[in-house]
Amino acid sequence: MFLNDKLKVLVRLDLECGEAQVAAQGNVTARSIQALYVVMKRANHLREGLRLVVDVSHAHVEPSALEQLRECSETHHLPRSIDPQQSECNVRVLAPANAGKGASSRRAPLAAAA
Repeated sequence: MFLNDKLKVLVRLDLECGEAQVAAQGNVTARSIQALYVVMKRANHLREGLRLVVDVSHAHVEPSALEQLRECSETHHLPRSIDPQQSECNVRVLAPANAGKGASSRRAPLAAAA
């Protein structure tokens, strides 16, 4: 159990490498993920073709929120409610090491942080 229920987000941007990392700590819930999406959208619009790495490896992530992030990674789009234009979003998710245990093999693999 986490003592702090707040979601903390840090964005690291490397324009030379064409990558932005959005690192979240705290609790990522079906409700708080909306705020994470807004940050992801802003980072994604900084430069066309930017690779977006969403690092939730040090957060407590509800299964439904992780599934939503997986869907963004698979479809290359943020939810329509966040990005009505449906801009291309090249998302890679770094999930907590214990995420996906017992998950279906049809899901897209996620990189686990060490």
